[in-house]
Amino acid sequence: MNPAAAGLAGAMNSDAVFPVLRHGDYFTRPSIDELVEREAADPGYCGRVPNFVVGRVGYGQLCFPGNTDVRGMDLNDIVKFGRHSVEVYKDEVGKPPLGQGLNKAAEVMLMLDLSVLPEPSTLVEVLKCQTRKQGARFVSFERSSGRWRFEVDHFSRFGLVDEEEEDVVMDEVVARQPIAEVRDPPANGHDLELSRSLPAHLGLDPAKMQEMRMAMFSNEEGDEDMEDGFPSDQRYFSSERMNVDSPNSSAKGSRMRSLSPLHGSSLKVSRRSGALGRKEPQALLEYIVNSSEHGPSSHGILMSGQNKGFPVRMTKVDGFKLPADQTTPVTGKVYTNCVVDAALFMGRSFRVGWGPNGILVHSGSLVNRPGTGLSSVIHIEKVAADKVVRDEKNKVKEDLADLCFSDLMDLHRRLDREYLETESDSFKLKLQKVVASCFVLPDICRSYIDIIERQLEVSDLSLSSRVLLMHQVTVWELIRVLFSERATGNQLEPTGDEDQEGMILDKKESSVAIDPEALPLVRRADFSNWLQDSVCHRVQGEAGSLNDARYLEHIILLLTGRQLDTATEVAASRGDVRLAILLSQAGGSMLNRSDLAQQLDLWKTNGLDFDYIEEDRLKIYELLSGNVQGALVDSSIDWKRYLGLIMWYQLSPDTSLDIIIHSYHQLLGEGKVPYPVPVYIDEGPLDESLQWSPGDRFDISFYLMLLHANQDEKFGMLKTMFSAFSSSYDPLDYHMIWHQRSILEAIGAFSSNDLQVLDLSFVYQLLCLGKCHWAIYVILHMPHLDDAPYIHEKLIREILSQYCESWSNDETQRVYIAELGIPAEWMHEALALFSEYYGDQQSALENYIQCGNWKKAHTIFMTSVAHSLFLSSNFQEIWDITRALEDHKSEIADWELGAGIYIDFFILKNSMQEESTMDDPDALEKKNESCSTFFGRLNDSLLIWGSKLPVEARACFSKMAEELCELLINSPGEGNLYMDCFQTMLNAPVPDDHRSTYLQEAVSVFTDILCRD
Repeated sequence: MNPAAAGLAGAMNSDAVFPVLRHGDYFTRPSIDELVEREAADPGYCGRVPNFVVGRVGYGQLCFPGNTDVRGMDLNDIVKFGRHSVEVYKDEVGKPPLGQGLNKAAEVMLMLDLSVLPEPSTLVEVLKCQTRKQGARFVSFERSSGRWRFEVDHFSRFGLVDEEEEDVVMDEVVARQPIAEVRDPPANGHDLELSRSLPAHLGLDPAKMQEMRMAMFSNEEGDEDMEDGFPSDQRYFSSERMNVDSPNSSAKGSRMRSLSPLHGSSLKVSRRSGALGRKEPQALLEYIVNSSEHGPSSHGILMSGQNKGFPVRMTKVDGFKLPADQTTPVTGKVYTNCVVDAALFMGRSFRVGWGPNGILVHSGSLVNRPGTGLSSVIHIEKVAADKVVRDEKNKVKEDLADLCFSDLMDLHRRLDREYLETESDSFKLKLQKVVASCFVLPDICRSYIDIIERQLEVSDLSLSSRVLLMHQVTVWELIRVLFSERATGNQLEPTGDEDQEGMILDKKESSVAIDPEALPLVRRADFSNWLQDSVCHRVQGEAGSLNDARYLEHIILLLTGRQLDTATEVAASRGDVRLAILLSQAGGSMLNRSDLAQQLDLWKTNGLDFDYIEEDRLKIYELLSGNVQGALVDSSIDWKRYLGLIMWYQLSPDTSLDIIIHSYHQLLGEGKVPYPVPVYIDEGPLDESLQWSPGDRFDISFYLMLLHANQDEKFGMLKTMFSAFSSSYDPLDYHMIWHQRSILEAIGAFSSNDLQVLDLSFVYQLLCLGKCHWAIYVILHMPHLDDAPYIHEKLIREILSQYCESWSNDETQRVYIAELGIPAEWMHEALALFSEYYGDQQSALENYIQCGNWKKAHTIFMTSVAHSLFLSSNFQEIWDITRALEDHKSEIADWELGAGIYIDFFILKNSMQEESTMDDPDALEKKNESCSTFFGRLNDSLLIWGSKLPVEARACFSKMAEELCELLINSPGEGNLYMDCFQTMLNAPVPDDHRSTYLQEAVSVFTDILCRD
């Protein structure tokens, strides 16, 4: 501290208002001197230091965002930097509550010594893993400087903790869930009390936690020897453990051993005789990680504060189930008496997991309801991907599901298409793409509209669903208006197949030939009619609420929907003949509009008092003169009617449709016209509130208009156009958008290879509804990408594997998948995995053979199938299976010590039986040599397969040896040869009682030989 600062400090009272920093290699920002000066200038500054930093040169630093109270802190006692680690508040007794002092959120920067750490290629992943395990958030790692940055919510110890340093258990972050109170265990070890913990919440006995530790993660054999409470099994449970113990990676292992965030913590607990060394609250469970002192078996889980003499019994169980009368920790009435998740129950990190069909499993707050729930409760929620098939009572309607998915997909399948054949690993896949002509587009749109109209006939539909369905009708009509083509005088009726295969379409009368120059005007007229039809219901709804005295307002509403006939009749019926004459000429000649505009300007120039003219009448005059903005300055109408007003009353009648759309888009950018909001916001009503603001997205109808107006240019809004929110409030509903995209792409309206999100979102929706065959059909329509040529194969094989239970039990789906040209080998591979998972090894073997996975088939045959067939004397089936595998034995490792044994056994047994009927003096010697070789193979096979072979398989080998020994001993021969045979029989893998019998017979034969001599 410089003299000036010392003087300032001395001038203040003796209260401890400044932090203390004694070690020269530690520093703060602001420095201690600066803190003294700022405190003098601004009293109380040390109680609110912004962005306070404390660090150690060469080790790292801590940065505390926001204001921090550092008054009276002895920073050298509170903050301690070590190699690759930092510890704050080592003494838990003096540790302030969360959010106070330095026990608050901070950004940590540690300087790492790269010479003692893993290679840079793997170090980043190791750091991310360690950061996540310690409850922190990884920020960055600079390879050049070795700076590792991460964020923490509170403080204990963080970093790469050295092996000899004692770990400090992190505090519980969530204040709602108290940490388990761990008391000193009594001598008998049976009265442990763990209050307010997860076992107590579940109504379980915490004293059984030690036994449950071994039950949850027991080894394959339940009778392994136990040393110091740990199994002596030499298995490894992680790649990290294997790297440490590998003879080829001792150097690397020594480095990896220093990376554990909880290194040695529970190891030290286990060495204590009884009482805990610390009295501060600890986590319910701790974990033993890599340690050469305890050997490879130290991957168990210990209770905090356990004593070494606690009785341990290893049992082999399938899981831990709650009592039937105990409240389950899983929410929902249908999930009672569930198997407790081992990871959550044993205190490990548990965040979010996705299950099949949109199941979301997580602990903590419910979705869209922050701050609810306890961390000890598992929530099971399902993502609602089937809203589109539910009625107003939220019940699934099967007929609606068929119309929304099956009928639409059947229609799509009947369209013409082209194929692209791809090949991958000798498997061929036919990708598909629908092709259609603009001349047949009206018929295609009509077919889709028919299906939607049948959906509208379904009972109990919600009002919001009906609004969306009626909107889809208008969208398909708009697609027809904007993108279909008509035959001109020089063209015949549509090219291509008149009768598209499988399509039942009513062909219309041949249209009248049209002059090519008139086609733009015809399309403009069709678009005008579409606008009138799409806004008619809104005009009628608003007009129905007006009384007869407000007839001028009624006329304005009719003009917004271009219902000129009705508007003229209303004016004439009220005796307003002149207005009726003006209305009859509305939207016609530009000369009439010009005259009306000049008359209004003349009135304004001459100072006409407009108070004597009704306001609504002036609005009508302004509208008929082409001044749409002036007529609607105080009015609020939807974007479709505003677009129609510009088209009908402002622009000339011969203006092309492209210019009309571009004009509205330009005015939209200037903020002069209504925003084309999606229909569910524009018309509603919604069943649920949505967070939406103008500018998020347009309605799909406006996107279609922009697509038509930009046909000669690249359209850059495809991703937003084909997002779910452009046409539906359901973010997971892509069923209609996918069809619209497919048809537009088929007629050449656009071309894009960048809409995978749309394809995969629709695939997910189909999978959630159990429509696996249609999901595969959609994948086959995804475009081929040169940078990802195998994406189709990967997706299809994943669907077949993950949803095997759905499609394998549905014959219709199985047949359809085969008709799509999906290789049968992929289907058998999925069936094999499914069968193996559920323990049907026989079916798994058959499917592995069908899919050509000979190695896996061989493994299952040896470990699960062969012995059961052999012991049940089903020799023919064994022969058939082994002969099928023998054709591919070059692809199977250890064939001669595997299935080849069964083939050679049958051959050897038959040959020995045949030779017994022949008079060959050398037969016994040949049999002995063959048996000796075969018994050696049996012994080698037992060594190679080891614990993979069950007891029944060992019994099977013993039975083979016994049968061959029986044939060998009953073969005729001389006495000396018999002694060689007995030597061979004693080397056979037979039970000890049989070996004793062979030995007794050998002694008897040897005695007879001696007696003869």
